[in-house]
Order: sequence, then structure tokens, then C-alpha cells
Amino acid sequence: MDNSIWEGNVVKVRDDREPICFHLSESNESGRQFAVDNNQVSSWFAEGGFTESDLRSRVEPWLTALFQSEHLSLLAGSGLTSSVQFAVTESSGNGMGNPDPKSYYCEQIKKEATESSARMGRGKEPNIEDYLRVQNELLRGLKIIGDTGKYDELKAETDNLIKVFTDNITSIEYSIASAPAEKRSDAFNKLVLFLMSFASRTGTRDRLNIFTTNYDRLIEAGADIAGLHLIDRFVGALTPVFRSSRMDIDMHYNPPGIRGEPRYLEGVARYTKLHGSIDWVSCGDTIRRIGLPFGAKDVSPFLEVAGIDADASQIMIYPNASKDKETAEYPYVELFRDFAAALCRPNSTVVTYGYSFGDDHINRVLRDMLTIPSTHLVILSYDDSTGRIKKLYEKWGRANQISLIIGKDVANLDALVDYYLPKPAIDRTTIRMADLLRQRYDNQAKASEKKEGVDEE
Repeated sequence: MDNSIWEGNVVKVRDDREPICFHLSESNESGRQFAVDNNQVSSWFAEGGFTESDLRSRVEPWLTALFQSEHLSLLAGSGLTSSVQFAVTESSGNGMGNPDPKSYYCEQIKKEATESSARMGRGKEPNIEDYLRVQNELLRGLKIIGDTGKYDELKAETDNLIKVFTDNITSIEYSIASAPAEKRSDAFNKLVLFLMSFASRTGTRDRLNIFTTNYDRLIEAGADIAGLHLIDRFVGALTPVFRSSRMDIDMHYNPPGIRGEPRYLEGVARYTKLHGSIDWVSCGDTIRRIGLPFGAKDVSPFLEVAGIDADASQIMIYPNASKDKETAEYPYVELFRDFAAALCRPNSTVVTYGYSFGDDHINRVLRDMLTIPSTHLVILSYDDSTGRIKKLYEKWGRANQISLIIGKDVANLDALVDYYLPKPAIDRTTIRMADLLRQRYDNQAKASEKKEGVDEE
């Protein structure tokens, strides 16, 4: 536990006093066996280790209970996209490469981007977002002092960087959409089961809130396949417009023969893309969502249409190349307000998956949420290679309100869906059916045991 990062697998659920660190020791036809690190002991496993069945019986009921909290939110990061992309292509990339600026202030830009990355705990390898943030700040300064020559040079470089960024994102979508049908189908099936594990909530509970820092549309694609209807701030059919007014719009239905008693329509969730999206475009004083198909190779043709007439610099990704302070804050200020309002409520559970905790704005909201005693944070992560999760876990000091499932052996998408996440179907009919089947099989087993005993006599 003295390491700066958690190596291997980590789990902390229910009444665990501290995170349990462990590694895969054996895998065979009878299942997987895990060995505990650092001579840790606990009441729920024998000395030295435990089986996958032991871990499942520990984790799944706990998550099932948490997922039925009054308020439930899912925060998905780039790890979700990477896991699906890897499943279909055996490679992954998030479009966050390391650019090489060439403009007049290139050395200053590199220095500030590197320092920015270090402050956020990502090491000394800044990504495109770091460079965009620095270059946008510098552009505003050059505009203020009226240095037109250097402004135009840096603006052209920044616009090209945004184009490279958007091309990287569309290439990720294309790699998934163009993968062999069998692999693509298997990966999307896992994604659907993952999403529905969260979205399957009883009618007495608040709608699931899905938040993501991703710019791609993988979640939207998975929701379409699952038949999950996503409610966001956009209004319209052909080119929906982003609306500031936040009305609690929902979807209900009237059962046949019943009047005045509308009921929640199943398969509905609220959806917020905190950092914008590859298909959001700034058009004058409005933000529109363009009809960009999932898997399109290039955004440009879909920007060059009547009523849009935009270029890559107008795509609303954060941080963006907006020209004025008002646009720079809008619509992200609205999106983060929704995020804080959804999380900072009593009896709220937030589950993160694939989120690296590299966004200070998001981390601040999560920390504030934990000041409410009845809230809970569940961290699902493939690894903690940067050490940020461990650092924040220890810094926040809210161990009783935080559950951890970390590691490639337990928090990969396959393992989560197959063993640890609640099963999607939670309606009364399914529950009743499961009870009847269990009773039937139990009775059959008892009868068989009784018969075997008689035969032996």
C-alpha cells in the first residue's frame, strides 16, 4: 500500500476497511484464482487468496444495491471507447497525440502545455487538449494587443490542430464501424449490456444520468442498438439546436384502459457530453448537432451544407477555438451545471468507468458530492497507471463512501458484464420468474438427492 500507484488489481466494497490488492495466480476450466498481495487479510476470503466466485458474490450484490439508489449517474471516460475499440481492432487510441507546434511562440507553448499536463497529474507528455488550451489563451492575448501577424499564424496552426484532432476521433469511430461484423457485433453486445446494467431502474427511482468526457458517439451508437432513448438539451429533428432552458422533460405512457395515471416509459436516460462532441457545431449564435453518421471518415463534407457552412474550428470540442469569452463559456457552463445538480443530492450514487480523473472541474464536483454523507462513488478502472486514483482516494478521506474495482483482470468490459455488474432485467416479472425458476430447480435438486439416497439404500 506504500506504492505511489496501485499495481495489479484492487477491490474495496461493502465493509472493507482498506483496498484489497491482488493478482491473478491461476486460470483453468474450473475458474480463476486470485492471490492477495502484501499479506492482507479480510473476513471474506481465506488466507492468501480467493476465487472469482468469491469475488463475484462480494461485488455483484453490492453494486446491485447501489444501482438502485434514488439517484444514479454514470460518468464514462475515454477508457470505455478504448475498451470497445480494442475488442474489435486489438488496438486503441484516443486521438490525444503529442503535437509539435511551429509558430513564433512554439517554445513557450510547449513549456506551458508540459507544465499544464504535469499539474493535472498526467506527467510531462502533454496531449492535444493541453496544446489547444494554451494556444487559445495565447490567441486571446495576441488579439488584445493587436499583433495581427502572429495572431494569424497561430490561428492557422490551431485550426489545423483541431482538424487533426477531429480526424483522429472520426478514425476511431470508423475503425469500430468498419470492423468484421462478428467482432463488431460481440463488442456492441457487451456495450449494450454495460449500458443497460445502469439504465434498468425501477419506476420509483430517478432516471439514470449518463455523463461523458468523450467526443465520439460510441455511447449514442450503443444506445441506438439497445433501444435506449437519450434525453439531452438538443431540440429539433434535422439539425437539433442546443437549448439553455433546462426543463425536466421525460417520457411517459398511459396503460390501456387507465386514464390519468401515466407511467415512466422504460429505456430512457438523461445524457450530457461535458466536453462537447464531434457533431456539435457553432453556427452564429446557436449550437447545432449535425447529421454525422457513426463511422464517417471525415467531418468536412457534413459541415459544407446549406445553413451550416462551417469549418473544423467551429466544432464544439473543449477547449475550442471560440472567438469570444461568451462563446468560450457556452455551452460548457450549462453542461457542468447539469453535472453538479445531478450529483450533489442526497442518496446519490456515481459510477465512473474509464475516467482517469484528469479534469479538475469534474474532480471538484465529485469531491463536493462526497461531503453529503448519503452519497457514494464507485470507481471502475482498467488500471491506475498514473496514480491519480490512489492519490485522490487518500486525499479526499471519504473511504466509507468510495468503492473501488480496479485492474485488468476485474475491470475490463468483459469481466464487468459477465461477473460483476447487475443483470439488466430488474422488472417485477423477471424477478418473479427468477424466483420461480430457482425454487423449481432447488426442488428438483432436493428430489434428486432424495432419490439417490433411496437408491443407495
